[in-house]
Amino acid sequence: MKPRLKPTLLSALAVGLLAVDASAYTLKPAYPNVATELPTSAVIPPDGSNRLFLLQQRGKILVLPKDESSADAKVFLDLTDRAMEAKDGKFEEGLLGLAFHPDFAKNRKLYIYYSQQDPKRSIVSEFQVSESNPDQVDLKSERILLEVPQPFWNHNSGNLLFGPDGYLYIAFGDGGKRDDVTRTAQNVFSVLGKILRIDVNSKQGSRQYGLPADNPYINVNGTRPEIYALGLRNPWGLSFDADGTLWCADVGQDIWEEINLIEKGGNYGWSYREGARPFPIRTDAPPADAKFIEPIHEYPHSDGISITGGFIYRGEKLPKLKGAYIYGDWAFGKIWALKYDKAGKKVISNELIFQAPLNPKGQGLMKPSAFCEDLNKEILVLDWNGKILRVEE
Repeated sequence: MKPRLKPTLLSALAVGLLAVDASAYTLKPAYPNVATELPTSAVIPPDGSNRLFLLQQRGKILVLPKDESSADAKVFLDLTDRAMEAKDGKFEEGLLGLAFHPDFAKNRKLYIYYSQQDPKRSIVSEFQVSESNPDQVDLKSERILLEVPQPFWNHNSGNLLFGPDGYLYIAFGDGGKRDDVTRTAQNVFSVLGKILRIDVNSKQGSRQYGLPADNPYINVNGTRPEIYALGLRNPWGLSFDADGTLWCADVGQDIWEEINLIEKGGNYGWSYREGARPFPIRTDAPPADAKFIEPIHEYPHSDGISITGGFIYRGEKLPKLKGAYIYGDWAFGKIWALKYDKAGKKVISNELIFQAPLNPKGQGLMKPSAFCEDLNKEILVLDWNGKILRVEE
Protein backbone atom coordinates (compact mmCIF):
# COMPACT_ATOMS: atom_id res chain seq x y z
CA MET A 1 0.00 0.00 0.00
CA LYS A 2 1.08 3.57 -0.61
CA PRO A 3 2.04 5.87 2.30
CA ARG A 4 -0.46 8.57 3.09
CA LEU A 5 0.12 12.05 1.71
CA LYS A 6 -1.47 15.12 3.24
CA PRO A 7 -4.38 16.39 1.10
CA THR A 8 -3.35 19.56 -0.71
CA LEU A 9 -5.49 22.57 -1.47
CA LEU A 10 -5.29 21.54 -5.13
CA SER A 11 -6.70 18.06 -4.48
CA ALA A 12 -9.46 19.52 -2.32
CA LEU A 13 -10.41 21.99 -5.01
CA ALA A 14 -10.36 19.18 -7.57
CA VAL A 15 -13.42 17.68 -5.90
CA GLY A 16 -14.86 21.10 -5.12
CA LEU A 17 -14.77 20.78 -1.34
CA LEU A 18 -12.55 21.18 1.70
CA ALA A 19 -12.83 18.69 4.57
CA VAL A 20 -13.65 20.15 7.99
CA ASP A 21 -12.28 19.24 11.42
CA ALA A 22 -13.03 15.58 12.14
CA SER A 23 -12.66 15.92 15.92
CA ALA A 24 -16.41 16.46 16.48
CA TYR A 25 -17.05 12.72 16.07
CA THR A 26 -15.51 9.70 17.77
CA LEU A 27 -15.72 5.92 17.50
CA LYS A 28 -16.80 3.99 20.60
CA PRO A 29 -16.71 0.18 21.00
CA ALA A 30 -19.95 -1.75 20.51
CA TYR A 31 -20.23 -5.38 21.62
CA PRO A 32 -16.75 -5.10 23.19
CA ASN A 33 -16.83 -8.62 24.64
CA VAL A 34 -17.77 -10.42 21.43
CA ALA A 35 -14.76 -11.98 19.71
CA THR A 36 -14.83 -10.97 16.05
CA GLU A 37 -12.48 -11.76 13.18
CA LEU A 38 -12.44 -9.91 9.85
CA PRO A 39 -16.02 -8.59 10.02
CA THR A 40 -17.51 -7.74 6.63
CA SER A 41 -21.21 -7.00 7.21
CA ALA A 42 -23.92 -6.67 9.86
CA VAL A 43 -27.50 -7.35 8.79
CA ILE A 44 -30.92 -7.13 10.49
CA PRO A 45 -33.46 -9.71 9.22
CA PRO A 46 -36.97 -8.51 8.27
CA ASP A 47 -38.73 -10.70 10.84
CA GLY A 48 -39.30 -8.35 13.78
CA SER A 49 -36.92 -10.31 16.00
CA ASN A 50 -34.57 -7.32 16.46
CA ARG A 51 -31.57 -9.56 15.94
CA LEU A 52 -28.30 -8.34 14.43
CA PHE A 53 -26.20 -10.82 12.42
CA LEU A 54 -22.45 -10.32 12.01
CA LEU A 55 -20.73 -11.74 8.94
CA GLN A 56 -17.07 -12.78 9.32
CA GLN A 57 -14.86 -13.26 6.30
CA ARG A 58 -13.36 -16.60 7.31
CA GLY A 59 -16.74 -18.29 7.27
CA LYS A 60 -18.89 -17.61 10.33
CA ILE A 61 -22.10 -15.66 10.91
CA LEU A 62 -22.85 -14.70 14.51
CA VAL A 63 -26.10 -13.62 16.16
CA LEU A 64 -25.00 -10.72 18.33
CA PRO A 65 -26.36 -10.60 21.89
CA LYS A 66 -29.24 -8.24 22.76
CA ASP A 67 -27.12 -7.00 25.68
CA GLU A 68 -24.14 -5.24 24.09
CA SER A 69 -22.00 -5.87 27.17
CA SER A 70 -22.51 -9.63 26.87
CA ALA A 71 -20.08 -12.05 25.24
CA ASP A 72 -22.88 -14.49 24.44
CA ALA A 73 -22.88 -14.40 20.63
CA LYS A 74 -24.43 -17.43 18.96
CA VAL A 75 -22.96 -19.13 15.90
CA PHE A 76 -25.67 -18.91 13.26
CA LEU A 77 -23.66 -20.42 10.38
CA ASP A 78 -20.19 -21.95 10.31
CA LEU A 79 -18.53 -22.68 6.96
CA THR A 80 -14.95 -22.41 8.17
CA ASP A 81 -14.27 -25.99 7.07
CA ARG A 82 -14.80 -25.11 3.38
CA ALA A 83 -11.30 -23.74 2.76
CA MET A 84 -12.39 -20.42 1.24
CA GLU A 85 -8.94 -18.83 1.33
CA ALA A 86 -6.23 -19.28 -1.30
CA LYS A 87 -3.19 -21.18 -0.06
CA ASP A 88 -0.84 -18.28 -0.87
CA GLY A 89 -2.41 -16.32 1.99
CA LYS A 90 -3.65 -13.43 -0.13
CA PHE A 91 -7.10 -12.77 1.17
CA GLU A 92 -9.95 -10.92 -0.46
CA GLU A 93 -11.89 -14.15 -0.70
CA GLY A 94 -14.15 -15.72 1.91
CA LEU A 95 -17.67 -15.21 3.20
CA LEU A 96 -18.48 -11.82 1.72
CA GLY A 97 -22.25 -11.30 1.49
CA LEU A 98 -25.46 -11.96 3.40
CA ALA A 99 -29.05 -11.05 2.56
CA PHE A 100 -32.28 -12.20 4.17
CA HIS A 101 -35.28 -12.90 1.98
CA PRO A 102 -37.93 -10.15 2.24
CA ASP A 103 -40.37 -12.86 3.39
CA PHE A 104 -37.82 -14.38 5.78
CA ALA A 105 -40.30 -14.39 8.67
CA LYS A 106 -42.35 -17.00 6.80
CA ASN A 107 -39.95 -18.90 4.53
CA ARG A 108 -36.76 -18.76 6.71
CA LYS A 109 -34.60 -18.21 3.58
CA LEU A 110 -31.30 -16.33 3.42
CA TYR A 111 -28.58 -15.91 0.79
CA ILE A 112 -24.81 -15.84 1.09
CA TYR A 113 -21.85 -15.20 -1.20
CA TYR A 114 -18.66 -17.13 -0.49
CA SER A 115 -15.45 -18.35 -2.18
CA GLN A 116 -14.23 -21.82 -2.96
CA GLN A 117 -10.90 -23.13 -4.25
CA ASP A 118 -9.72 -25.75 -6.74
CA PRO A 119 -11.23 -24.55 -8.97
CA LYS A 120 -11.31 -20.97 -7.75
CA ARG A 121 -14.90 -19.73 -7.87
CA SER A 122 -17.56 -17.63 -6.18
CA ILE A 123 -20.81 -19.20 -5.01
CA VAL A 124 -24.18 -17.64 -4.26
CA SER A 125 -26.32 -20.02 -2.20
CA GLU A 126 -29.72 -20.11 -0.58
CA PHE A 127 -30.08 -21.59 2.92
CA GLN A 128 -32.97 -22.00 5.33
CA VAL A 129 -32.96 -21.53 9.07
CA SER A 130 -33.70 -24.61 11.15
CA GLU A 131 -37.37 -25.08 11.96
CA SER A 132 -36.51 -25.96 15.55
CA ASN A 133 -33.85 -23.30 16.20
CA PRO A 134 -34.24 -19.78 14.75
CA ASP A 135 -30.60 -19.03 15.63
CA GLN A 136 -29.18 -21.89 13.55
CA VAL A 137 -28.93 -22.44 9.79
CA ASP A 138 -29.83 -25.87 8.46
CA LEU A 139 -26.67 -26.74 6.48
CA LYS A 140 -28.50 -29.47 4.58
CA SER A 141 -30.84 -26.87 3.09
CA GLU A 142 -28.19 -25.29 0.83
CA ARG A 143 -29.32 -24.63 -2.74
CA ILE A 144 -26.59 -23.23 -5.00
CA LEU A 145 -27.93 -20.50 -7.29
CA LEU A 146 -24.73 -19.39 -9.01
CA GLU A 147 -21.15 -20.65 -9.39
CA VAL A 148 -18.84 -18.18 -11.11
CA PRO A 149 -15.22 -19.04 -12.04
CA GLN A 150 -12.69 -16.52 -10.70
CA PRO A 151 -9.33 -15.99 -12.46
CA PHE A 152 -7.56 -14.42 -9.45
CA TRP A 153 -7.88 -14.08 -5.67
CA ASN A 154 -8.87 -10.41 -5.53
CA HIS A 155 -11.76 -8.18 -6.64
CA ASN A 156 -14.43 -10.66 -5.61
CA SER A 157 -16.80 -7.98 -4.30
CA GLY A 158 -19.65 -10.17 -2.97
CA ASN A 159 -22.18 -7.62 -1.73
CA LEU A 160 -25.74 -8.97 -1.66
CA LEU A 161 -29.00 -7.17 -0.99
CA PHE A 162 -32.66 -7.26 -1.90
CA GLY A 163 -34.08 -4.24 -3.65
CA PRO A 164 -37.46 -2.63 -3.06
CA ASP A 165 -38.61 -4.60 -6.13
CA GLY A 166 -38.04 -7.88 -4.25
CA TYR A 167 -35.17 -8.99 -6.51
CA LEU A 168 -31.71 -10.01 -5.30
CA TYR A 169 -28.83 -7.74 -6.37
CA ILE A 170 -25.33 -9.27 -6.49
CA ALA A 171 -22.08 -7.35 -6.97
CA PHE A 172 -19.10 -8.94 -8.74
CA GLY A 173 -15.66 -7.41 -9.15
CA ASP A 174 -13.72 -7.62 -12.42
CA GLY A 175 -11.89 -10.84 -11.53
CA GLY A 176 -8.78 -9.29 -10.06
CA LYS A 177 -5.13 -8.58 -10.59
CA ARG A 178 -4.66 -5.13 -12.23
CA ASP A 179 -5.81 -3.19 -15.29
CA ASP A 180 -8.88 -5.39 -15.89
CA VAL A 181 -6.40 -7.79 -17.43
CA THR A 182 -9.10 -10.31 -18.42
CA ARG A 183 -11.21 -7.51 -19.97
CA THR A 184 -14.34 -8.65 -18.16
CA ALA A 185 -15.82 -5.37 -16.89
CA GLN A 186 -17.12 -4.37 -20.35
CA ASN A 187 -17.77 -7.92 -21.56
CA VAL A 188 -21.52 -8.52 -21.38
CA PHE A 189 -21.04 -12.27 -21.71
CA SER A 190 -19.25 -12.25 -18.33
CA VAL A 191 -20.84 -11.49 -14.95
CA LEU A 192 -17.53 -10.12 -13.62
CA GLY A 193 -17.36 -6.36 -13.16
CA LYS A 194 -21.15 -6.22 -12.94
CA ILE A 195 -24.14 -5.88 -10.68
CA LEU A 196 -26.62 -8.69 -11.31
CA ARG A 197 -30.35 -8.81 -10.57
CA ILE A 198 -32.16 -12.14 -10.21
CA ASP A 199 -35.51 -13.46 -9.01
CA VAL A 200 -34.96 -16.04 -6.26
CA ASN A 201 -38.67 -16.91 -6.16
CA SER A 202 -38.71 -18.68 -9.51
CA LYS A 203 -36.58 -20.82 -11.82
CA GLN A 204 -36.01 -20.31 -15.53
CA GLY A 205 -34.69 -23.02 -17.83
CA SER A 206 -31.80 -24.80 -16.13
CA ARG A 207 -31.15 -21.80 -13.87
CA GLN A 208 -31.91 -22.03 -10.18
CA TYR A 209 -33.44 -18.54 -10.33
CA GLY A 210 -35.64 -16.43 -12.53
CA LEU A 211 -34.81 -13.41 -14.69
CA PRO A 212 -36.69 -10.15 -14.15
CA ALA A 213 -38.50 -9.31 -17.38
CA ASP A 214 -37.10 -5.76 -17.49
CA ASN A 215 -33.42 -6.65 -17.02
CA PRO A 216 -31.54 -4.68 -19.70
CA TYR A 217 -30.04 -7.71 -21.50
CA ILE A 218 -32.97 -10.07 -21.10
CA ASN A 219 -33.47 -10.76 -24.82
CA VAL A 220 -30.04 -9.85 -26.21
CA ASN A 221 -28.03 -12.67 -27.76
CA GLY A 222 -24.43 -13.09 -26.61
CA THR A 223 -25.05 -11.51 -23.21
CA ARG A 224 -25.73 -12.57 -19.64
CA PRO A 225 -29.38 -11.65 -18.97
CA GLU A 226 -28.69 -11.39 -15.23
CA ILE A 227 -26.71 -8.17 -15.76
CA TYR A 228 -28.25 -5.03 -14.30
CA ALA A 229 -25.24 -2.66 -14.60
CA LEU A 230 -21.65 -2.98 -15.82
CA GLY A 231 -18.24 -1.31 -15.98
CA LEU A 232 -17.29 -1.76 -12.31
CA ARG A 233 -13.90 -2.67 -10.85
CA ASN A 234 -14.55 -3.87 -7.31
CA PRO A 235 -17.83 -2.54 -5.92
CA TRP A 236 -17.56 -2.59 -2.14
CA GLY A 237 -20.63 -1.21 -0.45
CA LEU A 238 -24.11 -1.37 -1.98
CA SER A 239 -27.16 0.18 -0.33
CA PHE A 240 -30.65 1.28 -1.28
CA ASP A 241 -31.90 4.63 -0.08
CA ALA A 242 -35.51 5.07 1.07
CA ASP A 243 -36.46 6.38 -2.39
CA GLY A 244 -35.04 3.30 -4.13
CA THR A 245 -31.73 4.85 -5.22
CA LEU A 246 -28.95 2.25 -5.39
CA TRP A 247 -25.64 3.62 -4.06
CA CYS A 248 -22.38 1.89 -4.96
CA ALA A 249 -18.79 2.61 -3.94
CA ASP A 250 -16.25 1.26 -6.45
CA VAL A 251 -12.62 0.71 -5.45
CA GLY A 252 -10.17 2.40 -7.82
CA GLN A 253 -6.72 1.37 -9.02
CA ASP A 254 -4.12 4.08 -9.60
CA ILE A 255 -5.61 7.50 -8.88
CA TRP A 256 -9.37 7.71 -8.15
CA GLU A 257 -11.91 6.16 -5.75
CA GLU A 258 -15.54 6.69 -6.73
CA ILE A 259 -19.19 6.70 -5.66
CA ASN A 260 -21.90 5.89 -8.20
CA LEU A 261 -25.68 5.93 -8.35
CA ILE A 262 -26.57 2.73 -10.17
CA GLU A 263 -29.10 2.83 -12.99
CA LYS A 264 -30.61 -0.12 -14.82
CA GLY A 265 -28.40 -0.78 -17.84
CA GLY A 266 -25.84 1.78 -16.68
CA ASN A 267 -22.20 1.52 -17.77
CA TYR A 268 -19.75 2.99 -15.23
CA GLY A 269 -16.73 3.00 -17.48
CA TRP A 270 -14.12 0.64 -16.06
CA SER A 271 -11.64 -0.14 -17.57
CA TYR A 272 -11.95 2.50 -20.25
CA ARG A 273 -12.25 4.97 -17.44
CA GLU A 274 -11.13 5.30 -13.83
CA GLY A 275 -13.45 7.72 -12.12
CA ALA A 276 -14.50 10.40 -14.56
CA ARG A 277 -11.31 10.21 -16.66
CA PRO A 278 -9.89 7.95 -19.36
CA PHE A 279 -7.81 5.10 -17.93
CA PRO A 280 -4.42 5.60 -19.65
CA ILE A 281 -3.42 1.92 -19.74
CA ARG A 282 -6.51 1.12 -21.83
CA THR A 283 -5.35 2.34 -25.24
CA ASP A 284 -8.05 0.76 -27.41
CA ALA A 285 -11.08 2.90 -28.16
CA PRO A 286 -14.42 2.10 -26.52
CA PRO A 287 -17.34 1.12 -28.75
CA ALA A 288 -18.81 4.06 -30.62
CA ASP A 289 -22.16 3.60 -28.91
CA ALA A 290 -20.73 3.34 -25.36
CA LYS A 291 -22.27 5.81 -22.93
CA PHE A 292 -20.44 6.01 -19.62
CA ILE A 293 -22.06 7.32 -16.45
CA GLU A 294 -19.72 9.45 -14.37
CA PRO A 295 -19.44 9.04 -10.59
CA ILE A 296 -21.28 11.54 -8.44
CA HIS A 297 -18.15 11.88 -6.31
CA GLU A 298 -14.53 10.77 -6.41
CA TYR A 299 -11.41 11.36 -4.36
CA PRO A 300 -7.73 11.08 -5.32
CA HIS A 301 -5.20 8.69 -3.84
CA SER A 302 -3.69 11.48 -1.81
CA ASP A 303 -6.86 11.22 0.32
CA GLY A 304 -7.32 7.43 0.38
CA ILE A 305 -6.74 4.32 -1.72
CA SER A 306 -9.59 1.87 -0.99
CA ILE A 307 -13.15 3.13 -0.65
CA THR A 308 -15.69 1.42 1.61
CA GLY A 309 -19.28 2.22 0.75
CA GLY A 310 -22.01 2.84 3.28
CA PHE A 311 -25.58 4.09 3.48
CA ILE A 312 -27.77 7.17 3.89
CA TYR A 313 -27.95 7.99 7.60
CA ARG A 314 -31.54 8.21 8.94
CA GLY A 315 -30.90 7.99 12.70
CA GLU A 316 -31.61 10.56 15.40
CA LYS A 317 -28.44 10.77 17.55
CA LEU A 318 -26.36 12.64 14.97
CA PRO A 319 -28.73 15.28 13.55
CA LYS A 320 -26.06 17.10 11.52
CA LEU A 321 -25.46 13.91 9.54
CA LYS A 322 -29.09 13.13 8.73
CA GLY A 323 -29.51 12.53 5.02
CA ALA A 324 -25.77 12.12 4.45
CA TYR A 325 -24.14 9.16 2.76
CA ILE A 326 -21.68 7.70 5.26
CA TYR A 327 -18.60 6.11 3.68
CA GLY A 328 -14.89 5.75 4.32
CA ASP A 329 -11.47 4.60 3.20
CA TRP A 330 -10.24 1.18 4.32
CA ALA A 331 -6.53 1.98 3.97
CA PHE A 332 -6.42 5.45 5.54
CA GLY A 333 -9.03 4.92 8.26
CA LYS A 334 -11.17 7.88 7.23
CA ILE A 335 -14.93 8.39 7.45
CA TRP A 336 -16.86 11.01 5.48
CA ALA A 337 -20.47 12.22 5.38
CA LEU A 338 -21.51 13.25 1.85
CA LYS A 339 -24.69 15.19 1.11
CA TYR A 340 -25.90 15.04 -2.47
CA ASP A 341 -28.62 16.95 -4.30
CA LYS A 342 -30.15 14.36 -6.65
CA ALA A 343 -32.36 16.90 -8.40
CA GLY A 344 -29.46 19.25 -9.06
CA LYS A 345 -27.01 16.38 -9.55
CA LYS A 346 -24.33 17.94 -7.38
CA VAL A 347 -22.52 17.32 -4.11
CA ILE A 348 -23.59 19.81 -1.45
CA SER A 349 -20.98 18.92 1.17
CA ASN A 350 -18.43 16.23 1.96
CA GLU A 351 -17.48 16.36 5.63
CA LEU A 352 -14.56 14.38 7.00
CA ILE A 353 -16.02 13.20 10.32
CA PHE A 354 -13.28 10.85 11.52
CA GLN A 355 -9.60 10.15 10.91
CA ALA A 356 -8.04 7.12 12.58
CA PRO A 357 -4.52 7.33 14.03
CA LEU A 358 -1.90 6.35 11.48
CA ASN A 359 0.88 3.79 11.59
CA PRO A 360 4.44 4.68 10.49
CA LYS A 361 3.55 3.76 6.90
CA GLY A 362 0.72 6.30 6.87
CA GLN A 363 -2.06 3.70 7.01
CA GLY A 364 -5.05 3.94 9.34
CA LEU A 365 -5.02 1.83 12.49
CA MET A 366 -8.78 1.42 12.02
CA LYS A 367 -9.82 -0.21 8.73
CA PRO A 368 -13.53 0.24 7.94
CA SER A 369 -14.70 -2.84 6.07
CA ALA A 370 -18.39 -1.90 6.22
CA PHE A 371 -20.83 0.75 7.43
CA CYS A 372 -24.09 -0.73 8.72
CA GLU A 373 -27.26 0.33 10.47
CA ASP A 374 -28.07 -0.87 13.97
CA LEU A 375 -31.63 -1.47 15.17
CA ASN A 376 -32.13 2.29 15.69
CA LYS A 377 -30.65 3.24 12.29
CA GLU A 378 -27.49 4.50 14.00
CA ILE A 379 -24.06 3.98 12.43
CA LEU A 380 -22.05 0.85 13.09
CA VAL A 381 -18.51 0.75 11.69
CA LEU A 382 -16.96 -2.68 11.21
CA ASP A 383 -13.20 -2.55 11.71
CA TRP A 384 -11.46 -5.29 9.71
CA ASN A 385 -9.00 -5.61 12.61
CA GLY A 386 -11.80 -7.26 14.60
CA LYS A 387 -13.96 -4.59 16.21
CA ILE A 388 -17.50 -3.23 16.01
CA LEU A 389 -17.66 0.52 16.58
CA ARG A 390 -20.24 3.29 16.84
CA VAL A 391 -20.01 6.83 15.52
CA GLU A 392 -20.77 9.29 18.32
CA GLU A 393 -20.43 13.01 18.95
